[in-house]
Amino acid sequence: MDCIEERQGAIMALPGAYAQYNNSKIMTASPAELTLMLYDGAIKFCNIAIVAVEQKDIQKAHTNIVKTERIIDYFRQTLDMNYEVAQDFERVYSYLSQRLTQANVKKDREILEEVNQHLHAMRDTWKQVMEANKQ
Repeated sequence: MDCIEERQGAIMALPGAYAQYNNSKIMTASPAELTLMLYDGAIKFCNIAIVAVEQKDIQKAHTNIVKTERIIDYFRQTLDMNYEVAQDFERVYSYLSQRLTQANVKKDREILEEVNQHLHAMRDTWKQVMEANKQ
């Protein structure tokens, strides 16, 4: 019995340990790494929403589309409009926000896949910029 209780205790501690690890990862990340994490999060939530739409889980789809929208909104709010390139990003983020709203209303998998492709492209570009700046 003691061995089983110890294992259960260890299993119960895992979510807390994982959360602590993630928190530590976030607290020590550079702004560039945080941006990459946000892109990864948006992609993750968009993927979950796609699966939820396929499974006809309306609430789960809605919840994860909203999570994706919040990340896009955060990106929009943090743009420094003193730079010309920020206006380009604003247009892209605005478009993605509109598409996410449409996807949420219609629970449309194709729109979500389109948004996901854009998010992947943006994340990959960001990763390349990070690599270039390391050198």
